[in-house]
Amino acid sequence: MSEVKVAADKLKSTLKQLLREGNVRRVIIRNASGRTLLDMPLTAGVAGAVLMPFWMAVAGVVALAKEFTVVIERDPDTAVVRADPP
Repeated sequence: MSEVKVAADKLKSTLKQLLREGNVRRVIIRNASGRTLLDMPLTAGVAGAVLMPFWMAVAGVVALAKEFTVVIERDPDTAVVRADPP
């Protein structure tokens, strides 16, 4: 598991980036004091209308605080390889 601290205005873009990676199995969003606000398992290949409840929950969470910790649980069988720019 890895953790990323983000401000409320960057939460949605950070989550979108993580979802695009494709190997995220679960996302946990905690407030600055460590309380879990959202714990959402994700499945590979989810998109569109399936994620609508997730984005609605994220929008509700953003109203609760200004700083968050996003805990990311990745699928160990899938590795994301990023190519370095030339």
